Amino acid sequence: MKQQQTESLRYGALYVRVSTDKQEELSPDAQKRLGLEYAKKHNILIQPDHIFIDSGISGRKADKRPEFQRMIAMAKSDDRPFSAILVWKFSRFARNQEESIVYKSMLHRQCGVDVISITEPLIDGPFGSLIERIIEWMDEYYSINLSGEVRRGMTEKAMRGGYQTTPCLGYASPGHNLPFTVVPEEADIVKYIFDQYANKHRDVTAIARSLNRRNILTKRGNTFEKRNVTYILKNRFYIGKVIWNDIERDGVHDTFISPELFQAANDRLSASYAPKKRRNVSACAHWLSGLVKCSTCGASLGYNRATQPFFQCWKYAKGMHPGSSWITEKVLIDGVLEYFERLLDGEEFSFTVRSSAPMQEFDEVDMYRKELEKLSFREKRLREAYEAGVDTLEEYRYGKERLAAERGRIAALLDDAAATEAPSQTVSQNDMLKQIKSVYDVLKNDAIDYEIKGVFIRSVVEEIVWNRKENTLSFHLYSQESL
Repeated sequence: MKQQQTESLRYGALYVRVSTDKQEELSPDAQKRLGLEYAKKHNILIQPDHIFIDSGISGRKADKRPEFQRMIAMAKSDDRPFSAILVWKFSRFARNQEESIVYKSMLHRQCGVDVISITEPLIDGPFGSLIERIIEWMDEYYSINLSGEVRRGMTEKAMRGGYQTTPCLGYASPGHNLPFTVVPEEADIVKYIFDQYANKHRDVTAIARSLNRRNILTKRGNTFEKRNVTYILKNRFYIGKVIWNDIERDGVHDTFISPELFQAANDRLSASYAPKKRRNVSACAHWLSGLVKCSTCGASLGYNRATQPFFQCWKYAKGMHPGSSWITEKVLIDGVLEYFERLLDGEEFSFTVRSSAPMQEFDEVDMYRKELEKLSFREKRLREAYEAGVDTLEEYRYGKERLAAERGRIAALLDDAAATEAPSQTVSQNDMLKQIKSVYDVLKNDAIDYEIKGVFIRSVVEEIVWNRKENTLSFHLYSQESL
């Protein structure tokens, strides 16, 4: 917006931003000092709570700047606390010309707020507006060009096997571009995670809980979560690989996880299948919790630690359907073991082969979903531009049609990526019997804890349906598709 100088007192705000990239720009304190000096000279009163500072944040995306968003929200409030926003340069307000135009137009037309650059004075009239647009375009070009230069430099470094990130758990950086060094006490934590998952067959949530019980923290000093453990298990840095932006090179750092152990862990990750809404065993009260379903309503039978422990449909317990659906723990366990024994003795059975899709397919689906989210944001910005009077009705209509066509294209790609065809029967009856035998041996062993039993039975049993009226247990078996 063009600058306005007046002798009458007006209330203003000051917006200060310093980018993440290494560039020549004033510090927050310097921008604040110059802004307050300008305000005093031009009879603009800026209250302390109307100074907004985003430090270490890029100007490319407005929704990533919390103080900027707080300032815009305050400007749009009913009491209209200020009529001008001062910035050191227009590039501090935004480096994306589209966002800059939308926000400035909205502030000026709807809120009566002008955006003033204290170092880039503009003249009145159309020529001043043209100069302002040129400045915005140059700021955006600089930002895009800088981003490209940084990315090219990082790509060259990655091609040479250089490091682009901070050290992961188990390593430290000695500085001076030297290889990361192993931190023994942290390496022991990583080894424990791989051993527990690949060799002890514990689930990632149980591993996270065991680490937290021992007061072990992540590299960033936080408690462990499921995602932290999964990230460690998938991190190829532990087998000597350095990856950035799909560029993989052999690193020169020492490793302490064998390729065989890493592969075993990732084979299990890739092959893991769990029905929707199934909880991890570590979050269950019993190794059969969540597996047993009510034949009346399909709900799970909850475990009750009574004098004689039993499982009961939680919906019946809440009065949601008539006819009790419960079974004692002993009868249920005996029924499971007896069923497996009948299968091993030759009884006919059927099972479903579940697809274990490669990890990159899930990444592709996630990518298309993110693209659709970006389109939703662009549609919102397009509507704001129209409502602010920046775009005409015809421009708005054309933009909507273009985005609708793009949405249709991406949605079709998402459907193709998410579609799962019925896998071919790549698991034989004999292969399935071998899996059942392994599970049976684990369930019969009283020395094995409930978490391990829960993991093993879930590798072949999708669900067990209990029909109390007919006194029957129906087993739905499955196996993973061969990789």
